[in-house]
Amino acid sequence: MASKAQLTPLPPWGSAVSGAAGAVLANALVYPLDIVKTKLQVQIKQKTIAGKELAPDLNHYDSTFDAINKIIDDEGLAGLYSGFHGALIGVASTNFAYFYWYSTVRSLYASSQTLPKPPNTATELSLGAIAGALAQVFTIPVSVVTTRQQTQPKGDKKGLIDTGREVVNSEDGWSGLWRGLKASLVLVVNPAITYGAYQRLKIALFPDKTTLKPWEAFLLGAASKALATIATQPLIVAKVGLQSRPPPERNGKPFKSFVEVMRYIVDHEGPMALFKGIGPQITKGLLVQGLLMMAKERIDLLFMLLFAYMRRVRETKLKKAAELAASKADAVATKAKAVLPITTK
Repeated sequence: MASKAQLTPLPPWGSAVSGAAGAVLANALVYPLDIVKTKLQVQIKQKTIAGKELAPDLNHYDSTFDAINKIIDDEGLAGLYSGFHGALIGVASTNFAYFYWYSTVRSLYASSQTLPKPPNTATELSLGAIAGALAQVFTIPVSVVTTRQQTQPKGDKKGLIDTGREVVNSEDGWSGLWRGLKASLVLVVNPAITYGAYQRLKIALFPDKTTLKPWEAFLLGAASKALATIATQPLIVAKVGLQSRPPPERNGKPFKSFVEVMRYIVDHEGPMALFKGIGPQITKGLLVQGLLMMAKERIDLLFMLLFAYMRRVRETKLKKAAELAASKADAVATKAKAVLPITTK
């Protein structure tokens, strides 16, 4: 096995593949929490007019466990996996793009420094924000379609393609696939805080380690994600509201901005409603981020070992080829000497 001294950092595509693989694995394991937190975040407390409740046919969820029970009662276990395939496609594409651009901009920053040193906290957050913005521009359509799938009522379930067609055929047209882009661009501070905090904690707590043990990566990933989620939860709720179907009270009229969503929520439910769904959001975030970073560290190590092995194989082949060429050259020279006529003066 290659020693740590022989392990070189992964190229951007290697980091992107390991990040996407870790994210898919982590999100697949906790996907029901994603469904629950989405449904909690899009529901609006029902008002009554003349003692009659508006939209009485819609389920109202009081807590995470209440949502799980009602979803299973109403749709069966499959209801907890609504939009599963689209969500994993979105997770894979978003994380591939994020880790690719994050590795790229971090490498560019490192190469621009006269003296090699790790970036400070502000720089780490800025690099993460740049990477997050680039990733969101390319991958937000999948997020929009997945959110629509997760919030579709029982009798109106559609596949990924049909849901995407529904978004395009709405009043927004093709631009509807980029609904919530502004909120998403603002929300790049979430992964920026997450991975910035992760890198800073890693340097502070494990300064001499190239790779972390699984439990170390899990704890750092969970702690960094909790900080980011608490700081950005109102924007997360607003983004989900933008991308989902509008509440029944709006008679199909979609929200135009995340500020409008936040104002609507505050007017109908009060300021604390901007933090609704934070329980499953943090739980999901802790588990996903912890599992993601734990898996990514392992996959990174496997890739580095694989590259080191391939490098050794290539060097061995080149050495053998050089030795073979040299031996052939010696044989040709010896043969040439043997056949040359002997001349005398």
